[in-house]
Amino acid sequence: MQGTVYKSTGSWYQVKSENGEFYDCRIKGKFRIQGIKSTNPVAVGDEVTFDLEEGVEENTGVIKKIRERENYIIRKSVNLSKQTHIIASNIDQVFLLITLNNPPTLTTFIDRFLVTAEAYAISAVLLFNKVDTYSIEELAEVKYLAELYRGAGYECIGISAKNGKNVDKVKDKMTGKTSMISGHSGTGKSTLINAIEPSLALKTSEISKQHSQGQHTTTFAEMFDLSFDARIIDTPGIKGFGVVDMDREEIGDYFPEFFERKQDCKFHNCLHLEEPKCAIKDALEAGEIAWSRYKSYLQIMEGEEDNYRIDQYQK
Repeated sequence: MQGTVYKSTGSWYQVKSENGEFYDCRIKGKFRIQGIKSTNPVAVGDEVTFDLEEGVEENTGVIKKIRERENYIIRKSVNLSKQTHIIASNIDQVFLLITLNNPPTLTTFIDRFLVTAEAYAISAVLLFNKVDTYSIEELAEVKYLAELYRGAGYECIGISAKNGKNVDKVKDKMTGKTSMISGHSGTGKSTLINAIEPSLALKTSEISKQHSQGQHTTTFAEMFDLSFDARIIDTPGIKGFGVVDMDREEIGDYFPEFFERKQDCKFHNCLHLEEPKCAIKDALEAGEIAWSRYKSYLQIMEGEEDNYRIDQYQK
């Protein structure tokens, strides 16, 4: 039978078959896909072939094969284990939820997430959530950040998942697509999904006042069919985002504002570091490229994975 993985709990996978029924499936033996070493061989969004288990009354099956993925979002843990984990696969677009505080989302984290989306050809939209809670000064800061990322080529939308501001814009962008929602714990992912599809009634939780960080309410990635021809993948909150298996020569190509200017560099293999007549550094000095983006680029080039808590746009 053919189906799509809707939920992964690490050992069991909920698969929706072509006839619309759900089956709890497991995997047999070791899965190794195209040399990808990750903690989860099967991810939400995977198209799979599975057999029903004989002699079992419940709807259970065994996954035999994973069809080739169109794309996937993968991250490396920023803790000592440095394990890689595929968050989801076969995605049309990702929405990254960003909050100025409660909890703060720093530019370093945003840039690493965007670089990974670019590397796997997945379009990304930045959602600046909780705009109903900010002071005039904080709203100005949100506006500055949104302009910074629009200048880099990204769509940015200010929303309030709690009171519904611009939720209709997000729904419009989701129609006919499989979308993934990501961000730190506490940025409002589950609240936004509930605003988009109230019947799902996903569990939400309050921010930890002591650490200004959200509590993990989503433990595993899960995909939901929506009532308006769309699918959404809810993901666990992510603290840090380590990039995976990128050659130094290609990292600059995953910064759209770098990529569009690189043909003007004197050297075709310019790494935008110490080389003379570098179009990216010229644009940086002219204020056409944000310093925070360039600092994130340098960090990724240097392989620094533990600086995701440093706010790069505080010069």
